[in-house]
Amino acid sequence: LMLITPMLAGQGGGASEYWLLLLKSVIIFIVVFTGNKWIMPKLLHAVAMTKNQELFFMSILLVCLSVALFTSWLGLSLAFGAFLAGLMISDTEYSHSAFSNIIPFKDTFTSFFFVSIGMLLNVSFVIENWQLLSVLFVAVIIIKTIVAGGTAFVLGHTFIGTIVVGLALSQVGEFSFILAQSGVKYHLLSEYQYQLFLAVAIGSMAITPLNIRFSKPLARRLLKLPLPKVLVNGLFPLPQPHIPEFEHHVVFIGKDSRTRKLGTMAKIFDYKYITITFDPATVRELQKEGENIIYGDAINEPILEKAHVDKAEIVVISVGALITTLAIIEKVREMNPAAHIIVRTKKVTDLEELYNIGANEVLPEEFETAIELFERILKKRLVPQSKIAGTLARIRDDHYGLFRNTATSASKSVLDSLPNIEIISVEIQPEAFVSGKTLYDLRFRKTFGVTLVAILRKDNLIEHPMPETSIYSRDILYLMGTVEQLAMATELINHTELIISA
Repeated sequence: LMLITPMLAGQGGGASEYWLLLLKSVIIFIVVFTGNKWIMPKLLHAVAMTKNQELFFMSILLVCLSVALFTSWLGLSLAFGAFLAGLMISDTEYSHSAFSNIIPFKDTFTSFFFVSIGMLLNVSFVIENWQLLSVLFVAVIIIKTIVAGGTAFVLGHTFIGTIVVGLALSQVGEFSFILAQSGVKYHLLSEYQYQLFLAVAIGSMAITPLNIRFSKPLARRLLKLPLPKVLVNGLFPLPQPHIPEFEHHVVFIGKDSRTRKLGTMAKIFDYKYITITFDPATVRELQKEGENIIYGDAINEPILEKAHVDKAEIVVISVGALITTLAIIEKVREMNPAAHIIVRTKKVTDLEELYNIGANEVLPEEFETAIELFERILKKRLVPQSKIAGTLARIRDDHYGLFRNTATSASKSVLDSLPNIEIISVEIQPEAFVSGKTLYDLRFRKTFGVTLVAILRKDNLIEHPMPETSIYSRDILYLMGTVEQLAMATELINHTELIISA
C-alpha cells in the first residue's frame, strides 16, 4: 500500500482515494475469507492440541489484536478490526471455547462502554431541549421498529415475531457512536447535533429492556384486532397438520433439542404424544417426517387446545425461562386439573415457586447434573448398584420431599398422606430366578421387602395376586414401598439366583 499510494496520488486526489478504498476493501475481503476458511481453523486446532488453556486464551487475544491493528494500519477503526476477528473465529469448531474465555472481558468492557457513553451525555442539554428530544426519540423508535419488524415479516415471521423483533431492535446501535464521533472529527456534525444524537441513542438503549419485556403482551393484545391473516400468520405460514383426537397422551412443550429427543424416546415405546414448539425450522422438518407437532407459543390457550391438553395424561414443559414456564403451568392446570405436569428448570431456587403454582415434578438441571456426576463416582468406586440406587433415591427424596409435600394436586389419593411410599413397575427378565415360581415359593414380602400390588401379563392385569400366582418372564410387577426398599427389590428380583441381603 505504501508503494501504491504515491502512484495513485498522481492520478488526482479524488480518484486515488476511491481506488485506494477499493483496494483496501479487496485486501480486507481476502484476509477475512482466507482466515475464516483456512488459516483460523488450522491455527486454533494447533493451539488446542497443546492442551494449554493459557496459550489458547493468549492466542485468541493475539488474533483479535492483530486483525484490529491491521485494519487500523489500513486506515479503518480498531473496532471494525475486532469485529472482523470475531467473524473469523465464530465459524471455527473452537468458537464456544474461545468466547467463553472472552466473556469476562466482554462483560467488563461492555460496562465501561455504557458508563462512558452515559458520561458523554449533557443532562442540562436534555432538560433544555426535552421537547425536540422527545419527538426525535419517538420517531427513531417508530422508524426502527417498522424497519426491523418489516424485515422480520419479509423473512417469514408471524405477527408476534414481527412485533418482538421490531421492538427488540428499535434502539440505536453501538456502531453508530463510532460513526458519530467520526462525523464530529471531520466537522460533519456540530456539537449541538452530536448532543442530540447522544441523548436519543442513550434513551433508546435504556428503554430496550422494557420494549423486550412488554413486546409479547403488546403483540397478544394487538392480535385481538381484526388483522389480515397474512399479517397474523406471516408470508410463509407453516402448514397446520391434522392432529388426531388423542386422550391420555403426553404433551411435550419446548424449543430445545431435549423436546425432540423426548419425542424420539416416546416413539420407541409407541406412546401417543404431541409436541408444541416455537421453532419454525424444527416444526417444518418434523412435519415432513409425519410428527404430531404444532408451531406456536404454549402460553396461548388455542395452541394448548390444539394439542388436546385438556385430555392429556402427562405434560412435560422444557422451556427454561421461569416466567414463561409459570405461565404455561397455570394455563395447563386451568385446562386440565388432573394432568401430571413435569417441568425442567435451571435453578434449584425455582422449585418452590413451580410446585406452588401446580407442577407435580420439577427437575432442576444443576442438582440432577450433580447427582449424575456423583453416581458415576460411586460406580467407579465399585459401590453395589442396589446401594447406589437407594442412596440416590434418598438424596432426591430429602431434597425434593419438602416441596412435594407442599405441592397441591387436584387428584388426591391415600398415597398423598404417605409421602415416602411410591409405586413402580419392574419387568421380569427371562434369566431372572423368580421366573416360573409362585408368590408362596418366593415368600415375596419377606424376601424382597416390598408389597406386590398387581401383575401385568401381556394385556391381562392381575389386580390381586394370590399366593399360588406364578411369575413369568416378561411379566410387569407393580411394587409398593419406600424409595430405598424399591431400589433394593428392583436389584434383587432380576438376579439369576436368590441373594439374601442383610
